[in-house]
Amino acid sequence: MIIDCHGHYTTAPPALAAWRDRQIAALDGSAAAPARADLRISDDELRETIEPNQLRLMDERGIDLTIFSPRASFMAHHVGGFETSSEWAAICNELCHRVSTLYPDRFAPAAMLPQSPGVDPATCLPELTRCVEEYGAVALNLNPDPSGGHWTAPPLTDRSWYPVYEKMVEYDIPAMVHVSTSVNPAFHTTGAHYLNADTTAFMQLVQGDLFTDFPTLRLIIPHGGGAVPYHWGRFRGLAMALGKPELEEHVLGNVFFDTCVYHQPGSDLLFDVVPARNILFASEMIGAVRSVDPRTGHHFDDTRRYAEAAKLSEADWAAIREHNARAVYPRLDALLKGQGR
Repeated sequence: MIIDCHGHYTTAPPALAAWRDRQIAALDGSAAAPARADLRISDDELRETIEPNQLRLMDERGIDLTIFSPRASFMAHHVGGFETSSEWAAICNELCHRVSTLYPDRFAPAAMLPQSPGVDPATCLPELTRCVEEYGAVALNLNPDPSGGHWTAPPLTDRSWYPVYEKMVEYDIPAMVHVSTSVNPAFHTTGAHYLNADTTAFMQLVQGDLFTDFPTLRLIIPHGGGAVPYHWGRFRGLAMALGKPELEEHVLGNVFFDTCVYHQPGSDLLFDVVPARNILFASEMIGAVRSVDPRTGHHFDDTRRYAEAAKLSEADWAAIREHNARAVYPRLDALLKGQGR
């Protein structure tokens, strides 16, 4: 089977954005904040947004299941404070759970956390717990920069993040390291901030010794790892200069990369540089790049084509499209086995 480890609910009903607009408008005190009960989205509305969009493309591209999380740019942790993020995360996570309930053999939920700049990450634990225990979340999205492009948070190796990691280890659940909207005009959200964050997160992990403290912690760096595969020699050299072991020993037991790279040469580079055991199939379809590439006649985000055109052995392709995901996401593996898959 083919498991897409990187999907977002980018096509949610307009009522969701309208509720968020009301929530943001109320932050200055000029209006009452909306209640969760004010948002009413029927199951039929969910079907109407999923079936002609994500589900249609999954069927066309032969993708069996997608790990489905709230829209990354909508997380917007820089907006308001913790209470704002808490309400917003609860609503978005519930919608992804409902989609997975409507299509249990096609979607598995992943949760966003109610992060907020300057707020102790431990405040995220109640929502994390709820999503795992009540919604059956198989993964989390962890934002290393809740400030929205100003990078005021400590590095991922800082002990302030440890309560989140401890809970992740307890639940045996991985996190995708994924930023949200950039409000810094120097960084375009999807063209710069996302890829900068992928690269930055990896270097933070190289600099630290996080996995000495959490040997079973698993993190997925999306978008093919940003600049990491292209500059693998630089990172190896920096690790040596820092007195760290080789990257394979230092980080690759715990860090994985997805295949959200939208052209053949870039995909080939990823497959050539990063060990197959550390690569997970993903497309982030209906995401940052939604158009058709005029050079190929296919959508840029049809990443299966790049993998199948690469010089991968059948064993490596099988690992990338399915087996690695089952190992990195044990709760997904258990879900699939419960379904007889």
